[in-house]
Amino acid sequence: MSADKTIKKGSSMPEFLRKFFVALKRKPSTIALVVLLIAFFYYSLNLTYVSNTTAKIQGPGMGLCGFATMLFSMLSLVCFLNAFPRRKKPVYAMVVLMMLMFAVIIFCDVYYSNLIMTAISRADNPIVIDVSTIYIAQAYNMLQTHIVILGIGVALVVLMPLYTKLLRKINTSVTVEDYGKLQEIDISGED
Repeated sequence: MSADKTIKKGSSMPEFLRKFFVALKRKPSTIALVVLLIAFFYYSLNLTYVSNTTAKIQGPGMGLCGFATMLFSMLSLVCFLNAFPRRKKPVYAMVVLMMLMFAVIIFCDVYYSNLIMTAISRADNPIVIDVSTIYIAQAYNMLQTHIVILGIGVALVVLMPLYTKLLRKINTSVTVEDYGKLQEIDISGED
């Protein structure tokens, strides 16, 4: 309670949750950005599996795919930040460029995964997955998970106008009750 006995009475949600929703209402692109950051960090932190698999299999374009995925992951985040500036309309050229980068990343992940499957299942001299080459299976599984996370991020970017409208419908306003004391305050400045 403040000095003039006003009480803030808000909606039924706790204050930290109300502030969270207010922040999301102001910048709804944060949801998609968080998912895309998760995809980037997931790929980056598992890059050792990709590097070791590339060195073992040495398929055509494997190193280039790993490089392109990492490069376009970073550049797509830069495009995302430029595509959705604060309190302005989206920059559609950046959105299109970002979507092209996402398409290249998904293509590289699928191509790399197919090269792994080809190396494991080829008729002459297939690569056997055992304890010493388990990183190949881990790289394959990581790429599949990366595709799913990135797909969710792309879907969130595409559906941003929809969930922006839904977020705006959440009541985050705070009502102030004064218990009838507001009339007692003299604001005229006369003595």
